[in-house]
Amino acid sequence: MNGRGANGEQTRQLVFTVGPEQAGRRLDQVLAGLLPEHSRSRIQQWIREGHVQVAGERRRQRDPVREGERVEVALPRRPAETEWAAQAQPLDILYEDEAVLVLNKPAGRVVHPGAGNADGTLLNALLHHDPELRALPRAGIVHRLDKDTTGLMVVAKTEAARLNLVEQLDRHELGREYLAVVVGVLVAGGTVDAPIGRHPRDRLRQAVIARGRPALTHYRVERRYRAHSLLRVNLETGRTHQIRVHMAHIHHPVVGDPVYGGRLRISKGCSEELAATLRHFKRQALHARRLAFRHPASGEPQQWEAPPPRDLVDLMEALDQDLRLHETAG
Repeated sequence: MNGRGANGEQTRQLVFTVGPEQAGRRLDQVLAGLLPEHSRSRIQQWIREGHVQVAGERRRQRDPVREGERVEVALPRRPAETEWAAQAQPLDILYEDEAVLVLNKPAGRVVHPGAGNADGTLLNALLHHDPELRALPRAGIVHRLDKDTTGLMVVAKTEAARLNLVEQLDRHELGREYLAVVVGVLVAGGTVDAPIGRHPRDRLRQAVIARGRPALTHYRVERRYRAHSLLRVNLETGRTHQIRVHMAHIHHPVVGDPVYGGRLRISKGCSEELAATLRHFKRQALHARRLAFRHPASGEPQQWEAPPPRDLVDLMEALDQDLRLHETAG
């Protein structure tokens, strides 16, 4: 619903009732979970300026909310949200109904317009596919994948579905499993529990820093090669570049990662085919293979899987061939 805010600007109304999992939490924390596309500081500013009411009253950002309370937010609508262009681009849609859309994102596709990517993004393609998505924040995109990470994403088609999926994401109930080829041979699986924030010197990178946001990554070894490992990775949190940062932090960077991978490493005795494949693999070897959540309308568990793309399959086959050659020679 649209309207006018306290200062007369165009607004979009968000109304929800506090659920049991939100009760007792700070108002700004609850809103940050429901509106991940906005920064905590911006949300706190809206609260201070009177754009937020709880049970018909203004509250402070630190005030706890109670179960059953009605929260109304007059979200100032930024002009850019109505200026995004709808562009005809291919979409690999695996499932679609009135509430959600599940797609398989290719490498090289930026998810959302930003600096250096004003158009040609997944969001622009979604607006062409369904113009009604323009009414939703970020055209209903609930979570992102990096430009050169492939795999599954869910897009909400209604505000109710978006809020439901954001809550599942906030409660770690939206399951995301990735395949990652990393440098080095890991003996066993494990967990990386290390906070992530913006790099103190390079603003384009993320890093493990003491004052970062909590980040938790679980990994299991799917296949060991001579000098690499294929991992299954599950996220409990969704920080920017989380898997890439955490794998580099434990000294097993994702193969091909142009930001966190360091220099190319070719192991001694590496087959010519594998060496060539590694040299030409210019993106992070990361694929969102599995996606699971409760359908926002029916509540039924839903799960999708997407096979890895051709370039990642070629990399795994070259690693397998290299391993077999050395096992035969041995």
